[in-house]
Amino acid sequence: MALLSPLLAPAVSICVSIIGVGLVGKQVVAQLTSPALAPLFRIVSLSNSRHTLALSPAAPALDARALLALLPPSSAPLPTSSPHPAASYAPADPAALVRSLAHTARESNKHTILIDCTSDLAVTEQYPAAIAAGLSVVTPNKKGFSSSGELWKQIVDAQSAPGAGLVYLEATVGAGLPILSTLRDLLKTGDEVTKIEGVFSGTMSYIFNEFSKPAAPSAPSSGPKFSEIVKIAKENGYTEPHPADDLSGSDVARKLTILSRILSINPSTLPALPSLPEGYASLSTETLIPAALASIASGDEFVQKLPEHDAEFDQLRAEAEKEGKVLRYVGVIDRQSGVVKCGLEKYPAAHPFASALSGSDNIVAFHTARYAQRPLIVQGAGAGADVTAMGVVADAIKVAERYGAKVHL
Repeated sequence: MALLSPLLAPAVSICVSIIGVGLVGKQVVAQLTSPALAPLFRIVSLSNSRHTLALSPAAPALDARALLALLPPSSAPLPTSSPHPAASYAPADPAALVRSLAHTARESNKHTILIDCTSDLAVTEQYPAAIAAGLSVVTPNKKGFSSSGELWKQIVDAQSAPGAGLVYLEATVGAGLPILSTLRDLLKTGDEVTKIEGVFSGTMSYIFNEFSKPAAPSAPSSGPKFSEIVKIAKENGYTEPHPADDLSGSDVARKLTILSRILSINPSTLPALPSLPEGYASLSTETLIPAALASIASGDEFVQKLPEHDAEFDQLRAEAEKEGKVLRYVGVIDRQSGVVKCGLEKYPAAHPFASALSGSDNIVAFHTARYAQRPLIVQGAGAGADVTAMGVVADAIKVAERYGAKVHL
């Protein structure tokens, strides 16, 4: 007897347009064209910073390698002809792409998902038009949901337009971890979320898991130098090319902004959270960039000069160890006090943020009316192209299901 396919014969075929084909984007292409999902999704365009490749949805499906080979690198000129009969090229223009996708979706009566795998604010500014035009948006790009309050409002309002598309953004906060879906399930089923706290940055998690480990107060650890750990993290690709981008805390602040805004648009009897008109820039964010290094533009130079400030971090670690605690860079949303902040905190050695973390894992604790005695904890890899792509593709599957696709358990 033949094994069942992972998918039932789909009732609909979903078109997909992907903007951004870096590490995450390439993984998204690979997953969408895998045998399990190829019957359901048809990639109709790929864009990088300079070029857009358009593909006829009626043409035979291509695998990931063939698709990606058709898109020239952004450093190359726009092709004047196509090596494939179903392919055509145009300059990259997100606004024009949205208009074209919306027009084609109306004409073909096929739902289209716009997947934004960039970190470009300009792309996110097209979300309201895309959603209002009936396209669904799936993205790991945090900027549209964590920048100005006006853009956030436009995105939310667009979802009320007749025939509006859907919005899924799981990967903006936890990569492949079910953080936003967990929050949504809690809120939509009437639970009151009183507090969210967690280690939201894989980079910060790795740095402090290595720098500040549980130790007996009577035998404090001298431990490795902060600058050494940051250097290793950069060499292994755990940080941005400029480590200050991670040490600034802005990535955590953006994730807290998204969580806070989702909390705020759901009914609650608890005190209102800050409105965050400037998004993540409105948060109380503790930077770990030494003031003397704040203006250094080169990541390599920053790493070279960071050892000059090791004594400052050694002192912070020693103070925590005297209390039998460790240092962790965390984000906190406390609804009772109305506080939304991120920075260094000290935790006892037995606390899950101290004892349960390793490597670059993220961990998030939801304190709610239902989970009052012990918080609901979500933990696991919070970074990496493969797990981020998984979060994106899982969201795309949710869109497909809501538009009629039948997917096996």
